[in-house]
Amino acid sequence: MASNGVLRGTEIIAALKTARVCHVVSVPDITTSHGLLWPLSRDPDIKLIRLPKEDDGVSICAALAHTEKRAVLLMQMTGFFDSLNAIRAVACEYKQPVCMMIGLLGKKPEEKPSESKAYGVRIVEPICDVMGLDHVCLNDGDDVAGVPAAIDRAYETSRPLAVLFGKVIEP
Repeated sequence: MASNGVLRGTEIIAALKTARVCHVVSVPDITTSHGLLWPLSRDPDIKLIRLPKEDDGVSICAALAHTEKRAVLLMQMTGFFDSLNAIRAVACEYKQPVCMMIGLLGKKPEEKPSESKAYGVRIVEPICDVMGLDHVCLNDGDDVAGVPAAIDRAYETSRPLAVLFGKVIEP
């Protein structure tokens, strides 16, 4: 994987498969749709569950974990903000391995979220820290290689995980 500030949907999908993710739960959004969500919808190995609201996905991912199926909740940061109560209750307090991939609208590849000019991008990591959510940030293709281990850890420890990323391109 190249470290050129580019995230490719194909690399992220491959990482999800390596982590044995079989379901992606999502509401379409501008950050993930073109490069990640639409390719996922065409992938025969991963079932896409479409949602009306992101907080519904928190419970769905937790329920799938109880059936020994791995799932990822794919959403934009605004959906993350809207879902904080469900994340707090289901993922944090009940210690469920809810794995979230959160698109950061306005994050530039060369910057850390904390350095972004976009207020919404800057506050995601501090919110994760306050809530005790394990989190990793994908800045380029090299970072994607760590996603399977992070998802494995979430399921082994029954803890929520937030994978943060900016724009994803296809392929």
